[in-house]
Amino acid sequence: MSYEVDGQEIATDEEGYITNLADWTPELAEVIAKAEDVEMTDEHWAVVNFLRDYYEEYQIAPAVRVLIKSIKKSMGPEVGNNKYMYELFPYGPAKQACKIAGLPKPTGCV
Repeated sequence: MSYEVDGQEIATDEEGYITNLADWTPELAEVIAKAEDVEMTDEHWAVVNFLRDYYEEYQIAPAVRVLIKSIKKSMGPEVGNNKYMYELFPYGPAKQACKIAGLPKPTGCV
């Protein structure tokens, strides 16, 4: 499987996570989101950017509980809760958001 952005093929693993984190661009995020049936809004981008910053700091993609707890702390309880996060990313806030953010599959995600 791979994604195509601006005529360039971006390699992924069998689950659609990109294999080279340096290949990520906002344009690629849009392509992945479309493949995931996610319409990117400012709220989606806030989570994607949060995840990228988190990964840069800790070198790990957070599992869903850690993600929601961290987002609640930085963005408030109206964003940092299961219901809202699953509305944004119905196939799992950690798994799907990390895929769109160009990060590896979070640890602890099946």
